[in-house]
Amino acid sequence: MRRNIVIAGIFSALLASTAATVPTFTTFAQSANKNQPNPAEWQYYAGNSGGTKYSPLDQINASNVKNLKIVWRQKAAPAEALNGNPAPKAGNWQLTPLMVDGRLYVRTEAGPAAALDPTTGKVLWVDKKAEGVGRSRGLAYWSDGKDQRILVLDGQDLVALNAKTGERYPGFGDNGRVDLRVYADPRPNAPVGSYNWASFPVVVGDIAILAGMPSVDKKKVPEGITPALDAPGDIRGYDVRTGKLVWTFHVIPRKGEYGYETWLNGSAEMNGGVGAWSWLTADQELGYVYIPMQESTNDFYGGHRPGNNLYANSLVALDAKTGKRVWHYQIIHHDIWDYDNPTGPILMDVNVDGKKVKAVVQLTKQGIAYTFDRTNGNPVWPIVEKPVPAGTVPGEWYSPTQPMPTKPAPYELQVLTDADLIDFTPELKQAAVELMKNYLMVPVFTPANLDKEIAMAPGTTGGSDWHGGAFDPETGMLYISATRNPVRTMMIKPKNPNSPFAFDRKGEPMYSTNLELPYQDIDPNKGIGDSFLSRLPITKPPYGSIVAIDMNKGDFAWRVPNGDGPRNHPALKYLNLPPLGTPNRASPLLTKTMLFLGEGQRGPSGPPRVPAWGGGKKFRAFDKKDGKVLFEIDLPGGTSGAPMTYMANGKQYIVVAVGWEDMEAELVALALP
Repeated sequence: MRRNIVIAGIFSALLASTAATVPTFTTFAQSANKNQPNPAEWQYYAGNSGGTKYSPLDQINASNVKNLKIVWRQKAAPAEALNGNPAPKAGNWQLTPLMVDGRLYVRTEAGPAAALDPTTGKVLWVDKKAEGVGRSRGLAYWSDGKDQRILVLDGQDLVALNAKTGERYPGFGDNGRVDLRVYADPRPNAPVGSYNWASFPVVVGDIAILAGMPSVDKKKVPEGITPALDAPGDIRGYDVRTGKLVWTFHVIPRKGEYGYETWLNGSAEMNGGVGAWSWLTADQELGYVYIPMQESTNDFYGGHRPGNNLYANSLVALDAKTGKRVWHYQIIHHDIWDYDNPTGPILMDVNVDGKKVKAVVQLTKQGIAYTFDRTNGNPVWPIVEKPVPAGTVPGEWYSPTQPMPTKPAPYELQVLTDADLIDFTPELKQAAVELMKNYLMVPVFTPANLDKEIAMAPGTTGGSDWHGGAFDPETGMLYISATRNPVRTMMIKPKNPNSPFAFDRKGEPMYSTNLELPYQDIDPNKGIGDSFLSRLPITKPPYGSIVAIDMNKGDFAWRVPNGDGPRNHPALKYLNLPPLGTPNRASPLLTKTMLFLGEGQRGPSGPPRVPAWGGGKKFRAFDKKDGKVLFEIDLPGGTSGAPMTYMANGKQYIVVAVGWEDMEAELVALALP
């Protein structure tokens, strides 16, 4: 009898454990919501066209996440994609794959796009005609129910590949490629020489929309015409079947177009940049695409571009069929802080004061979330034009005000004070106070000047950077991966005598613009050393954190540090401090049950102006309700891309790109045994 009871108990436990792994939704069929496709797949860079980085999958949940293991690894540059070329030794592979119809699609670090088996990581096909140059963070998928295409950037070309075979379509553009340097109605003084791709296409209906950062080919400028300072990063829409250019949106308005008057003294004619280097999002039902515009040339001096400078630093909604502006909101007037919009706008349906709102939120380097009705651009909560200080740089033009939302409150420091400085010991606090006497501690939107460096908080990596946040459509909670990394800066005369700019930012080696406290680490064998790795942050923690905001109310729910940070630094480890948070560009993944987040990559080609001690190899699962760590695992490297998840053969996988200073970048897949 006792034996039967034991067997029955084991059988009941097995049933319970099996039930815990079955997804709560009943079907994996294509969703009726165009913005949220098949939940078993990952059809867009951020899971869906709205950029939420959310998946309703829950086979991996709080009860079994402790069993999560690495089940396969694949190099960022697999042998099949090398074409006889040597593999990169280390990389900052910022890619997020797509998973559609049983295939995982990547842009390899060697260059060519490839399809992988989602259960093993093995290469299924490689684009054999790829030039293998250039980099972008993602790809795009399109299907009409019969044809399936992968749209990818290859050097200066837009390419359409058969999703099943990897073959190019001869009828797409010129024998399978569209040269993006050639487009209708270019400015005669700004022909495009090349593009720097961080963004990638987003598809709305049958239109692939593209943004990039172009440079001027001065050899093609007609004789007698002065080349522009840079080429405008115009937004363009292409037919996904033919590659034909359908429309162009001028990011710097031409004469007679709306916004031209915001470039004083005719400065629209000579300036470039703007465009978007981050990823784009879209509302498939409205047919709108949302563009997070960057600043114009150059980042810290704008005397050659007086005025507010539309559409720089704006969130712009375009009709995806026509490219016509639906609405825009300029988040910064006349940017001179390198505070360009760094991440894709996040679409969310929320309930504010009893009213349903189709919203869009733009996260920013300045640590402020700007929230709008995505149908018309009206602020969800009031945004007030607040006076800001003017600077003293000769020839500069200063905006008297900047827009500041009343809700949500800023999620990062908006000014450094003595109360914000590191204070783990009295000695560290005193050293920080003394060091900060060399800098001016000023509020956000204070311009840099010529006489003394300012302590700029937030710094040029945020707040937020391209990693952004994730939104839960079931609860209305927004989760932001935030960085506390103030920098120092001032204006100087350009060192290059041929510079077209009257002034420029003081040039510094990588990392050394950070406001950090030098620490003399005494080694009896080496004497006194002072490396960047031995430095300490100047502020109190958290240096990297997760911030949860209830977007129905615009109120903070909680904040927790992400990672240990410098708690084991020689000056701190004896204090037994709690986790302090690791600053880096770590991107979140949200599922029905948990929030997943790594610590970011470290390496020779890693992100500039992030502390050399930043990043880490931990990958964690957090409870969405309070930020409690439920699970952590050491990965081969730090997360360099945004993680994604999908189902294949009945198993849920989490896949993320990783890299480190001593390893070749790769994809890592996690799953339950």
